[in-house]
Amino acid sequence: MLETIKVIKSRVSVRKYLDKEVPKEILEDLVDCGRLAPSGYNRQPWVFLVVTDKALKEKLADVTPWGRFLKEAGAGILIFCEKDAETALEDACAAAENIIISAQAYGLGTCWINSYKKAHSEDVKRLVNCPDNLELMVMLAVGYPAEIPQRPKKKELHEVLKWQTF
Repeated sequence: MLETIKVIKSRVSVRKYLDKEVPKEILEDLVDCGRLAPSGYNRQPWVFLVVTDKALKEKLADVTPWGRFLKEAGAGILIFCEKDAETALEDACAAAENIIISAQAYGLGTCWINSYKKAHSEDVKRLVNCPDNLELMVMLAVGYPAEIPQRPKKKELHEVLKWQTF
């Protein structure tokens, strides 16, 4: 099986992390993979914010109802996009998936934290001094897994694949 496909098919969301720093070079490479994602009109409207400071990760986790585990992760990668970018959501999601797949290839775990237009989004923006022209799109917890959770049951291919028409 091709390596990339193995990585995609083995990935699960990780919510328990070892107390271990992720090297800066790896985090930079993950963001580099994110910035190479496709974007509408090749606008590349994103800014990636890497958070490794423990105190800031704790503050972010405290205001993020579905992301309490961020404080345990080696890093958080927050993806912001220009508010006026027509395809900002799609662009950020493509970048996030590139980061998630790349992290898995490095042996890191990730978990997507819902952040787009959520109640906590403005609190997150305030905590990181985000400029007004940017919108929080995605938060990712990234780190060395303390445990690999069992893969949740996924729908079978025949349940979701259609050919030509419905």
